[in-house]
Amino acid sequence: RCQRWVENCRRADLEDKTPDQLNKHYRLCAKHFETSMICRSSPYRTVLRDNAVPTIFDLTSHLNNPHSRHRKRIKELSEDEIRTLKQQKIDEAFEREQATQELNESNEQNTISEEGGEEQEEETVPLTLEERENKDYLKSLFEILILMGKQNIPLDGHNVDELPEGIFTSDNFQALLEYRINAGDEVLRKRFEMTAVNLEYCSKTQQKQMLEICESCVREETLREVRDSHFFSIVTDEVVDIAGEEHLPVLVRFVDESHNLREEFIGFLPYEADPEILAVKFHTTITEKWGLNMEYCRGQAYIVSSGFASKMKVVATRLLEKYPQAVYTLCSSCALNVWLAKSVPVVGVSIALGTIEEVCCLFNQSPQLLVELDNTISVLFQNNEEKGNELKEICRSQWTGRHDAFEVLVDLMQALVLCLDAVSSDSSIRWNNFIAGRAFVLSSALTDFDFIVTIVILKNVLSFTRAFGKNLQGQTSDVFFAASSLTAVLHSLNEVMENIEVYHEFWFEEATNLATKLDVQIKLPGKFRRAQQGNLDSEVTSENYYKEILSVPTVEHIIQELKDIFSEQHLKALKCLSLVPSVMGQLKFNTSEEHHADMYKNDLPNPDTLSAELHCWRIKWKHRGKDIELPATIYEALHLPDIKFFPNVYALLKVLCILPVMKVENEKYEIGRKRLKAYLKNTLTEQRSSNLALLNINFDIKHDLDLMVDTYIKLYP
Repeated sequence: RCQRWVENCRRADLEDKTPDQLNKHYRLCAKHFETSMICRSSPYRTVLRDNAVPTIFDLTSHLNNPHSRHRKRIKELSEDEIRTLKQQKIDEAFEREQATQELNESNEQNTISEEGGEEQEEETVPLTLEERENKDYLKSLFEILILMGKQNIPLDGHNVDELPEGIFTSDNFQALLEYRINAGDEVLRKRFEMTAVNLEYCSKTQQKQMLEICESCVREETLREVRDSHFFSIVTDEVVDIAGEEHLPVLVRFVDESHNLREEFIGFLPYEADPEILAVKFHTTITEKWGLNMEYCRGQAYIVSSGFASKMKVVATRLLEKYPQAVYTLCSSCALNVWLAKSVPVVGVSIALGTIEEVCCLFNQSPQLLVELDNTISVLFQNNEEKGNELKEICRSQWTGRHDAFEVLVDLMQALVLCLDAVSSDSSIRWNNFIAGRAFVLSSALTDFDFIVTIVILKNVLSFTRAFGKNLQGQTSDVFFAASSLTAVLHSLNEVMENIEVYHEFWFEEATNLATKLDVQIKLPGKFRRAQQGNLDSEVTSENYYKEILSVPTVEHIIQELKDIFSEQHLKALKCLSLVPSVMGQLKFNTSEEHHADMYKNDLPNPDTLSAELHCWRIKWKHRGKDIELPATIYEALHLPDIKFFPNVYALLKVLCILPVMKVENEKYEIGRKRLKAYLKNTLTEQRSSNLALLNINFDIKHDLDLMVDTYIKLYP
């Protein structure tokens, strides 16, 4: 494509440039393209179609244009004039060799021919000394901000409250700036040598403006790769607190030019309480501010904390209405059962999940507490050491994210309560006040009958989806066959719903047995009893209360949620995984991807030849050599040396690969989420900054300081 553009522009001086150089360093005005070649996604962006070629060039207008005196003229030369010009060039060769490289480059940039249709003037105005010094000064400031972002240094230093009255101290930015001056930065020294010591060198407003430009330029490097790959998926993580305000972390999935599936962090989005406003802002930010074309979005997934699920579902629904191919799916980094539990719209479930997280967090904070828990488990499971050792191993992992988290919790309940009781009642100085206090509070929460019933019912309801969810996070073949087993899972849950009286009776009996073992009184929740004090007719039993308030809504919600998340389109996409050769082999090469691939027909380079190409693809693997193994994953299939001989299969695999439900095979390409978690863990809430976070998480992305400086000068002249 680049070669066609250069030929049409008649720019012989660009013929030796590589496509990468042309793409990065040269631009062509939109006036040279037919209007049919341009799709305008917004008033601010001009997006070309993939097959766009410049065809509109007026190569004669300059002859009749009196205003084009400053441009190079095109003139027919006689043979004598050509010979004279050649001689002049030979005479000037020595002088040109003596000229500096910088002057040569400047001359090359300014020598623009009319044939190329460029809009620049022949000569650019050179920078004045003052302008050059200002650019160097801004470059130094940007270098300091990028360093602070990469090293996770907060902008502010000491709080005003910490300092005695009348004492001035620099913030971190100013301190680094002073350090750089002392280290010999002449540009900064000249700028500030006459400035008062207690004066801010760079105002908070200017810092904020420059940080926004840093963030935008670094993000653009990733977004450029996303646009080059065309198709992508959007994933959000749990809502986080950034300096007192709630934000949604946004990640993007795409296949890069090396055929690797990557998941990169691209920024934070301010969270809105109103789901409709959130949906609008979410869409506007992605399309207008970040410049992604949502027509190419093929998947969306939202990892949510308890209480936020219904709002994010509204966002997903609104996006699906506009972009039906942006399939709403589960995210591979979150276990299905955990995701389902977090989405249950019952207050008691949200409280129970919060309590579980706090218990896990307390034990992970203190190695001594884990040792204490190990000892308690050893005593309780002395007759079953194998089970005890398994539980000890689980306690040292992030077990709250497991598919069987609620089974594990029920098994651990007695050990957790006994351990926390021992810590909170220990009269020695072994435990500090914080740990002893937290142990007391959490022990009280765990021994509340409401909590016990909730976790037992969740354990039993989610046991029907456990194997299904585990397969979704397994190998590609497991995901393919899981899609076929959804009907059986829903059938089982519907059968539970029809006989909820019987099932709830068993679940409640299990909860009462566990409560008896922990010496917990079986009773209705205090808030319900207090609300019913004046109502003498109320004779609700604990069993009936929990059936109506917990069992019925939980089962109903999980059935509906499974239907929503595994829509017909989603299941069709998962059925296309039979394209992966190892799945084909398991199906004895008797597959029919054509029926399921029609939803991606417009994404294929040659949809008319799909059927014949799929036949060739099956034959290739069916009659392979004995020593050739079948590729087991999309990642392996995309890296086959001859994959480009199957353009439709290649396109389909790329689209399937970016679905959020598919796991990132190579861990080094999933670092966006890991770095996000590390940033949030290592940075105090009040010191977090959405701008600095992006620089820290994407510290290895290249950045162009000159571009940042030029952008700043244009925006804030």
